[in-house]
Amino acid sequence: MKVFKFGGASVKDAAGVKNVANIIKRFGDEKILIVVSATGKTTNALEEVVSAYLQNTGEVQDKIKVIKDNHINICKGLFPSDEDAVYTHLQNIFYDLEKFTSKDIPDSNSYVYDQIVSAGEMISSIILSHYLNLAGVKNNWLDVCKVLKTDDTYREAIINWEDSTQKTNEILRPLLEKNSVVTQGFIGSTIEGFITTLGREGSDYTAAVFANILDAESQTIWKDVPGVMSGDPRRFQDAVFIDELSYLEAVEMTYYGASVIHPKTIKPIQNKNIPLLVKSFINPDGKGTKVFGADYPIQYPPVRVIKDNQSLLTFHTKDFSFVADDTVGDLLKAFAVANLKINMIQTGAISLQAVVDNNPEKITKVIKLLHNLFNIQQDNDLIILTIRHYNNEVIQKHIADKQVIITQKRPSTYQVLYAK
Repeated sequence: MKVFKFGGASVKDAAGVKNVANIIKRFGDEKILIVVSATGKTTNALEEVVSAYLQNTGEVQDKIKVIKDNHINICKGLFPSDEDAVYTHLQNIFYDLEKFTSKDIPDSNSYVYDQIVSAGEMISSIILSHYLNLAGVKNNWLDVCKVLKTDDTYREAIINWEDSTQKTNEILRPLLEKNSVVTQGFIGSTIEGFITTLGREGSDYTAAVFANILDAESQTIWKDVPGVMSGDPRRFQDAVFIDELSYLEAVEMTYYGASVIHPKTIKPIQNKNIPLLVKSFINPDGKGTKVFGADYPIQYPPVRVIKDNQSLLTFHTKDFSFVADDTVGDLLKAFAVANLKINMIQTGAISLQAVVDNNPEKITKVIKLLHNLFNIQQDNDLIILTIRHYNNEVIQKHIADKQVIITQKRPSTYQVLYAK
């Protein structure tokens, strides 16, 4: 049994949905678990709904209508009859969305986010499932919330592996014995049934969780690139294709921000030694990149990863005391409480610098927790460049004209923070 994940770019329009169907048809009668993301820019559009709802701008229903109309237009390019069951199925999702946003605003913004933004994956998976059946690819649509159980950390929920395994074996596995199954990435639910999300771009991780539980023979991520490249080809014109990666190298790349694979994806499949394939939905005949437990050394080109929108937080002790172990402990605890990941860290005698994603809500929380202990300075609009398997020529090529703020060099990894 295989697990496929299709991202939003692959189902952004009617032609894309038809292309996905053609890819799946290549695998004949194989039973495939198909995990799909929200179409195109739908998640961004739903985030605008969240903002309008929380700020009570009066634009919520108009913004929902735009999303609804976009998906109805996709359906018109796929289904010959206006009476097709897909329209009723979609109407139920939009009814729930409109009903939720007509109520009083709950206390938790993160809870609100998950209840609204999760609609994107529901919508895209419904369209894909109905079209596959129309195109002769027998499948069952499954609400992932029935099987993928999480805690209640809204926006960054943690998988409850025991309950998810039980539900998968009870509900999903029997369905896969009969037909392929289409379900949603990125979302799950608490034991009480409240919808949660797994973090932005979390559909890869959803597919990996299911691959692990189902002991899949492989997981394939279908992208709009040939496979894993040595840099984002939109930013590095000289990026080259990498045909194979070890699990370890993939983990390192995703840790530093490579967006081709979600950072949490590797561990579930590595635990079961399940190969991950990154292939192109534009050219499905292409070889793609294989990520696996290589038992031989692989020679890699310099791999470059950029993280934009970074903030540098500088903490100075107020009494000129040294930044000692207990002080660092207080700092790290505050970041953990705020659920704010440190991307780079550098210490001095009486100061510590931490580079983080510019998330105002989380940064504000850290500052509130630490303002009694430190004078805190924040600098924004910064960029981290990470180069794996670097050489001096590549470093000089990329930093020659940059205003460098911090550099860090390890045997296989070079990082630099610079001003935008």
